[in-house]
Amino acid sequence: MGKSKKIMFIMRKAPYGTIYPFEGLESVLIMGAYEQDISLLFIDDGVYTLRKGMDTSALGIKNFSPTFKALEGYDINKLYIDKDSLDIRGMTLDDLVVQPELVDEEMIPELIEEQDVVIPF
Repeated sequence: MGKSKKIMFIMRKAPYGTIYPFEGLESVLIMGAYEQDISLLFIDDGVYTLRKGMDTSALGIKNFSPTFKALEGYDINKLYIDKDSLDIRGMTLDDLVVQPELVDEEMIPELIEEQDVVIPF
């Protein structure tokens, strides 16, 4: 297999109401199976994607947020979350199904610049 690429997925949208966050997670898992250097950044409403204990029964769909715990099995452990996005939504790291690294708005452009590919969801 060729040299791995540094690929960052940016999760910006709320987890339910669009297909983007679920499709993003599926893409991350697929790329992880191909041993790419994957990182994820959760920003804006994308921080809700990691929220513990969401009840999606009224929507008639399964809560996929616990699936983020499987990332470790694919050696995907570069998870970042925007501190301001969490703060604005009244959330803390304790509210999340996994524990990403907190980053601030100055760190985000640096993280993105390090990537070969950036894929927004």
